[in-house]
Amino acid sequence: MSYPKKVMLREVGPRDGLQNEPVWLATEDKIAWINQLSQTGLSYIELTSFVHPKWIPALRDALDVAKGISRVKGVTYAALVPNQKGLENALEGGIDEASVFMSASETHNVKNINKSTADTLQVLKQVTDDAKKANLSVRAYLSTVFGCPYEKRVPIEQVIRLADSLFEFGISELSLGDTIGAANPVQVEIVLEALLKRFPASQLALHFHDTRGTALANILTALQMGITIFDGSTGGLGGCPYAPGSSGNAATEDIVYMFEQMGIETNVKLAKLLPAAKWIEEKIGKHLPSRNLQVYKSSL
Repeated sequence: MSYPKKVMLREVGPRDGLQNEPVWLATEDKIAWINQLSQTGLSYIELTSFVHPKWIPALRDALDVAKGISRVKGVTYAALVPNQKGLENALEGGIDEASVFMSASETHNVKNINKSTADTLQVLKQVTDDAKKANLSVRAYLSTVFGCPYEKRVPIEQVIRLADSLFEFGISELSLGDTIGAANPVQVEIVLEALLKRFPASQLALHFHDTRGTALANILTALQMGITIFDGSTGGLGGCPYAPGSSGNAATEDIVYMFEQMGIETNVKLAKLLPAAKWIEEKIGKHLPSRNLQVYKSSL
């Protein structure tokens, strides 16, 4: 089998990784970590989330973080934007790309956003229109594509319907989320077979959580089907506040290691990424699940 020569990684650790942490990470530490990540060769970093502090208190310093980082040429700095107010703050923070989000599951969407999927689509259309008028590209996250903690199976027809709407709004990329880490390679193949009949692989990304240890297997399956954009979180940090049992994201350094060993270019330097993973692990004060981080620490 022939593989692509290059893939693109979207680093979501500063947002998706930190949003569920009970320990407050100081603003200056968030900025320091993002600055470290900016030096690793990553071309895309999702900084924070401009949601109301009541919903995600761990990221209540979003504007200060966005204004405080040292930007590196060639790196896209994105942020999660839920609504008009969030977009206004994100624009003030100087982000390069707005990320909008919703769930494929009705129940998870209500618990996560406090709106039906139909009402959420109306909000996201307006946010997308306004972001594009401000010359921002817009990326969308569709969560619970591969399973919901409340509804369990999510019909593929529902995923397609929502994806159709989001692309009609003018998003440039859709990230398909395995929010509870329930996906398996056969399921990934089935979902992608359906979506790739309607959308080009270049506009689809995969966002796997490693709750059950299947993230890399699922990434490999997606790669074999032509997907070349993957989300990762340094250290494997993360979890969804509104998805019980959801553990961390696929660790960026584990993804990088696998691809590099396969001869696939990522442009990310493990020698710089691993110290950044160790640094954030020490700052939040808990063991992170990244395999390559554990190897790195044992070699010191």
